[in-house]
Amino acid sequence: MSEDKDSTSPSSDLPPKPGKRLTLGHIADQLGISTATVSLALRDSPLVAEETREKVKQTAQEIGYIYNRSAASLRTSRSQIVGVAVHDILNPYFAEVFSALEDVLEEQGQMIFICNHRDDVKRQRGFVNTLLQHRADGLILCPSVGTTAEEINRLVDQGIPVTLVAREVPGVWAPCVRGDDVAGTYLATKHLLAQGHTKIAMAGGRRESSTGRHRNEGWRNALEEAGIDYRSQLDLPELMTQADGRAAVPAIMEADERPTAIVGFNDLVAFGMMTTLRRAGIEPGPDMAITGYDDIDGADARTPALTTIANQPDKIGRLAALTLLRQIAGDRVPNKPIVIEPELRVRESSPPPGVRLAPRLAD
Repeated sequence: MSEDKDSTSPSSDLPPKPGKRLTLGHIADQLGISTATVSLALRDSPLVAEETREKVKQTAQEIGYIYNRSAASLRTSRSQIVGVAVHDILNPYFAEVFSALEDVLEEQGQMIFICNHRDDVKRQRGFVNTLLQHRADGLILCPSVGTTAEEINRLVDQGIPVTLVAREVPGVWAPCVRGDDVAGTYLATKHLLAQGHTKIAMAGGRRESSTGRHRNEGWRNALEEAGIDYRSQLDLPELMTQADGRAAVPAIMEADERPTAIVGFNDLVAFGMMTTLRRAGIEPGPDMAITGYDDIDGADARTPALTTIANQPDKIGRLAALTLLRQIAGDRVPNKPIVIEPELRVRESSPPPGVRLAPRLAD
C-alpha cells in the first residue's frame, strides 16, 4: 500500500517551491550594516569605503542577489542606462568609437543599450521610445538619414540629455562631436593633386547625411581651388560599404574619362574598389591612386597600404561620452559642434600616375 502511495505522489515530479525574493535586507543583516549602505555600495558610491563595497558585492554574489535597477531608478530618478545608436556598428570605425565611449561610461557605472539603426529612421525612433520607457539617463546618437531637429529637440525639451556623434542635424539643441569632414577630404584631394592627378573621382557618401555632404564639399573645394570643375569629374554617391565599393568599379571603368585617382568616402569603400579593380586588371596605386577615410585597423597592412584620413575615433568617442555625462550631471553644454581635426596618413596607394610604391603581388 505504501508503495502505491509513493508511486502516485506528485511531489517527486514537481520543482521545489520557490523561495522568497532576496532583498537588500538579507545582505545588510548578514554584514551588520544598513540597507542604505548596501544600496550605495552596489551603485559604487564613493560615500562607502572600498573595503565595504567589495564585501557587499561579494556577499550579493554568494547569495545570488540581483540588483533591482528599475526600483533604484524610481528612488533616484536615475536608471544608469545610456542609449547609443549608430547606423553601422559593423564598420570598424564605429566599433572604435563605441569602445572608447563605453570605457568612459562604464567608469561612471552606466549600462549601455546599443542600436544599429542602419539608417532606418523608424528603427531609430523605436529604439528611442524603448529608452524612454526604461527611463534612460541619456542618448548618444549618430542620427539616421531622415532625423529631424524637431524630434531631437523634443527629447531635449523633456530633459533627456542628448549628444550627437559623427553626424550633425541643423537646428538641434544638442552638442555634436564629430571630425572636420570638409577638411579631411580637402586634404586627401590636395594630396592627389600634388601627386599630379587631375582626373579625381569621388566615391561614396550619403548626401542626405552631414558627413556625406561635408566630405563631398571638401573634394569639390580642393578641385575648384586647383581650377578644375568638379562637375566634370566622376561623382558616385551613396556608397558606404565594401560591397558598395566593389559594385562601383564597372561605373569607374566605363566612365567617358576614366579617373586616375579616387577619393573614397571611407576605408571600406576604398577596400572594396581596390580588390575589384585588381581583378579587372587595374592595379591600385600605379594604375589608379586611391584614398580612404577613417584609418581603420588594417588600413596600413594592405598591399598597397591605404592612404587615408585619420578621424580620431578614440577621441571622438571619449568626448561624446564626457559631454553626455556633463549633461546628465546637470551642466548646461552649448549646442554647437565639437570638431576634431583630421590627419592625412600618406601611404602606398596614392602615388603619382604610373608610379609603384608597393611590392608587386604574385600572380
